[in-house]
Amino acid sequence: HGNCVYLGERECSIQRRHQKVLEEAPSPLVDPDMRRRMGEIAVRVAKAANYTNAGTVEFLSDQQKNFYFLEMNTRLQVEHPVTELITGLDLVHLQIRIASGQKLPFTQDDIQIRGHAIECRIYAEDPDNNYFPSPGKISLLLAPAGPGIRRDSGMYEGWNVPIDYDPLLAKLIGYGTDREQAISRLTRALNEYFVGGIKTNISLFRRILNDRDFIAGKLDTGFLDRLLKNPPEAAKREDADVAAIAAGLFAMLESGA
Repeated sequence: HGNCVYLGERECSIQRRHQKVLEEAPSPLVDPDMRRRMGEIAVRVAKAANYTNAGTVEFLSDQQKNFYFLEMNTRLQVEHPVTELITGLDLVHLQIRIASGQKLPFTQDDIQIRGHAIECRIYAEDPDNNYFPSPGKISLLLAPAGPGIRRDSGMYEGWNVPIDYDPLLAKLIGYGTDREQAISRLTRALNEYFVGGIKTNISLFRRILNDRDFIAGKLDTGFLDRLLKNPPEAAKREDADVAAIAAGLFAMLESGA
């Protein structure tokens, strides 16, 4: 019907082996002018291809905020919930309406971005064993909830996680009025999340959300590789505590106490 709109951007730089791990919207890098220019180009791409329905145009950006077209995915993506939360739109429902021939019930001027959303992809894998797949039976499931928390999942207690498919178990999304609140709510939810019987990467997300660079919004595609080269802060503190105790015991033995 000639009405093509853009719904803001998603930041997907945190990747492992070119696979997205955590996504957020809006991006800490993007300002309103960059968002408008990027969105207008995405619309031009869709119109040039005579594309109809929901789609995702991907760009790469440098530190000077110059962005470059990468590809277009002619579908919704795993991270679509963060866009739904900041726009208030149900993208799955909208694409069904479009496929049935209906018009979009809004124009670009109606789109408003409110708040901030971050999504964690919960996988059945062991981050402490080179992310080895962890199939098996879920013996206990404690799922988080509360204000600003959305969980898209099909897993349940007693389910046998197969090894034949992608190990994605759930998507955990935190939403807040700003990025700081979204991080805080998502951190709380991750601390409440427990999946028994198998290994998951929940601990990895706790590390990411507590990382200083992440909190500061300093993100790029090398972020996760740098993070994984260093031991977790908890392990560092534990090593420091062990060293302090050992030093104290040594001092006591030397003094004859």
